[in-house]
Amino acid sequence: MQSASTPKTAPAAAGEAELVKRALARDEAAVRAIIKANNRRLYRLARGILRNDSEAEDVVQETYVRAFTHLTDFRGESSLSTWLSRIAMNEALGRLRRERVGVEISSLPQGALEAQIIQFPLMSTADDPEKSMAQREIHRVVEAAIDELPEAFRLVFIARVVEGMNVEETAELLDLKPETVKTRLHRARAMLRDNVEKKIGPVVMEVFPFAGRRCDRLTEAVLQRLGYI
Repeated sequence: MQSASTPKTAPAAAGEAELVKRALARDEAAVRAIIKANNRRLYRLARGILRNDSEAEDVVQETYVRAFTHLTDFRGESSLSTWLSRIAMNEALGRLRRERVGVEISSLPQGALEAQIIQFPLMSTADDPEKSMAQREIHRVVEAAIDELPEAFRLVFIARVVEGMNVEETAELLDLKPETVKTRLHRARAMLRDNVEKKIGPVVMEVFPFAGRRCDRLTEAVLQRLGYI
């Protein structure tokens, strides 16, 4: 019987293994499928660390280039998504540490690294004509509030709430104990509650969108760098 903490099911693992096999054979469709499936998660994680849209996109591109040029290193011990997420986080943290020497997630004190609010570009009506101004304002409030979280709590919140990863996946990704993940998520929610939840309720919002033109543009850029187009 499969453990409840196992991050992927057997059919999912089998399908993933087939995609990896095809990607190793330079099957463009498989590479494209992997990129499309992971774009949003990798972007959100990188964006959560760097709090900068363009730098996050650069990290995602670099992640795919590194991953696909070293795909033989993937052993299937974790899901492909988790493996890619680790590469993206290492790349993003490396960039951050070059700016802040000596920063370690696990050693951040309570309240450290308070972020300035970074305004996210609003989606144009051409990209998403059904979005109302009220919805856009909610997105802005949520994104800004998440940006204000200290980094250690922000990453847990993004992984658990924004990306929907379970406790075990988040603990594996961030190299934390499950109990620490739960504690930091509780603290993150408390920090956000006064600014967000009392205004819009405990609703899971679709923040940090990564779809449409941005997703397509990044996918094509990665495929070009890998020599497929």
